[in-house]
Amino acid sequence: MDSPLGLLAELTYRCPLGCAYCSNPLNLADYQDELNTEQWRRVLAEASDLGVLQCHLSGGEPLLRRDLVEIVADANDLGLYTNLVTSALGLSRSRAEQLRTAGLDHVQISIQSDEPAGSDRIAGTPSFQRKVEAMGVVKELGWPLTVNVVLHRHNIDRVAGVLELAESVGADRVELANTQYYGWAWRNRAALLPSRAQLETAEVVVRAARERLRNRMDIIYVVSDYYGRYPKPCMGGWASRQLTVTPNGDVLPCPAAQPLPLPRASVRVDSLERIWADSPVMTAFRGTDWMPEPCRSCRRREVDFGGCRCQAFQLTGDAARTDPACHLSPDHELVVRAVEAANSGSTGGDRPMSPRPHRVR
Repeated sequence: MDSPLGLLAELTYRCPLGCAYCSNPLNLADYQDELNTEQWRRVLAEASDLGVLQCHLSGGEPLLRRDLVEIVADANDLGLYTNLVTSALGLSRSRAEQLRTAGLDHVQISIQSDEPAGSDRIAGTPSFQRKVEAMGVVKELGWPLTVNVVLHRHNIDRVAGVLELAESVGADRVELANTQYYGWAWRNRAALLPSRAQLETAEVVVRAARERLRNRMDIIYVVSDYYGRYPKPCMGGWASRQLTVTPNGDVLPCPAAQPLPLPRASVRVDSLERIWADSPVMTAFRGTDWMPEPCRSCRRREVDFGGCRCQAFQLTGDAARTDPACHLSPDHELVVRAVEAANSGSTGGDRPMSPRPHRVR
């Protein structure tokens, strides 16, 4: 068993946006009792002792935590590399300067499209201009900047414009991540899944931009595994290199694992060290002994680790099944049917979506 390298600290699920692709859990009310400052301080210390090197401060919107500066300062004192994953709503210059003084190392700002009307429509609130202004503040204060865009049917055709926007604000890195279908995104999958033609066009644009900008900006393109032959690796293996602490203190191998029917582990009850080493939620799919066929005898079993346990559960109701995104999975037809529907000729634009509820208190 390896020590984890990264901690995703989901400080709150409150958020001013209402994105229909959000992967936060549907049962947001269950996470209102958030860890307080002292509890997060203990979590960070225990994570450092466990070997964690990187701390990603996320949500929801982490800027809604009034103690965010204190949390960043504590992480910095422990020698953790800190990355703020934010919508940038609430990142005023004064707040940014406080976070810079506290030792924040990196800022990742999400944006929904490259033009105001489309971005604001997807976000569910006017936000585009404030995001662009915040990107300018980030660069002026000397931080590395990552621009993150979750891609789906309603914005993937804007990839060229998104890359131009990222270049214009001086982004060091841009993440173009096709939607992963958990939480609200799962509920809205029929309206979000892009067509094959859309994906092929976007990939041509991304390849050209990588060539043109290879010495100026890193471009990460996360493909849609519904269209691949093999599934994405499961976080480098279940409970192998990463862990997540949710706003209420639950500890998970990844942020999408909330719905899995596994016993809960919480920092309110136990230490991160014991949870990482011994809790059922961490040991259930660690390694390869749990694997069914065809994974057990597959030469790729330590490459993609059977695929995503959360996606397997989402699609089949059994987290121990081979990820249906894999073309070798006995359940692959579930993905094939979804892809066929996305390519059936409908634009998807008339399909109703359930936006994530706005919560700021």
